[in-house]
Amino acid sequence: MTRQEHKIRDGNAVEVRGLVKHFGDTKAVDGVDLDVPEGTVLGVLGPNGAGKTTLVRCLSTLLVPDAGTAVVAGYDVVRQPRQLRRTIGLTGQYASVDEKLSGWENLYMIGRLLDLPRKEARARADAMLERFSLTDAAKRAAATYSGGMRRRLDLAASMIGRPSVLYLDEPTTGLDPRTRNEVWDEVKRMVAEGSTVLLTTQYMEEAEQLAHDLTVIDRGKIIAEGRVNELKAKVGGRTLQIRPSDPGELNRMVGALAQAGLDGVGGATADMEEGLVNVPIVSDEQLTAVIGLLGERGFTIAGIDTHLPSLDEVFLAITGQKTSTPENSTHDKALEEVAA
Repeated sequence: MTRQEHKIRDGNAVEVRGLVKHFGDTKAVDGVDLDVPEGTVLGVLGPNGAGKTTLVRCLSTLLVPDAGTAVVAGYDVVRQPRQLRRTIGLTGQYASVDEKLSGWENLYMIGRLLDLPRKEARARADAMLERFSLTDAAKRAAATYSGGMRRRLDLAASMIGRPSVLYLDEPTTGLDPRTRNEVWDEVKRMVAEGSTVLLTTQYMEEAEQLAHDLTVIDRGKIIAEGRVNELKAKVGGRTLQIRPSDPGELNRMVGALAQAGLDGVGGATADMEEGLVNVPIVSDEQLTAVIGLLGERGFTIAGIDTHLPSLDEVFLAITGQKTSTPENSTHDKALEEVAA
């Protein structure tokens, strides 16, 4: 059975088993397993120095892993690097473009290196410049571009060959909100057309916007994985939010719940500013019991809602660290110098 047949049969664009990468005594990637189904986005989260960039570099053939296996788009990353490079796209944390060439020439060159016919390479260069709002600067040398423009050009270059697997390593770092939305739209368009994306990010909004599944890495190990709502549920903290018809009954409602002592329900609080009663719950049965009790006590309810913790709160609970502005830690930079 060929590797391509294996990929089609199981439906995964990326399969990783026991991947390990050392830098001296530091184990940057420590036994990572991943399955990324075709046509989906896997969001890889983790604090600075967690090993996210090292993982991407192993999967894109820029680093050779010390142990484990990885098959991407049907190709073994160690045994078939040349074949794999023609099927993937990569945008690193910092823009990498030829500053002596114009924006259009950069994209056309990448298209030709990917064996696109001249006509198609020209058309793709024009299309990607337009999509990333660079048409007016197409003939200017990339050296004259601002940092944000270089970043957009780098993203365009990674997408020009319509890669079957695209690695985006913190792709929107330093971009303004409008351009960030343009990048998100382009990623969604590529996924709709069948591409698979592995996205590393510390922007929780970005992960929620794009990722079908999430993997959290810390110190080179996977410490949590699942869909956004699944991770939120694992952390806990589901809250029932009740809005009484009469805001003056907020405290009475809290008192009634405290007096009733419903099994597993406790700690109801009144949010006077929002006009809500917040009740920590675990199950739908508890939700039903709370609403039923309030009805029996004669309270009228204008609305109810349930709230899960934000992805920022999930990240903090899982890793013990707050999310931060995406930039390499000293540890990351040291690893990059060793890798180079």
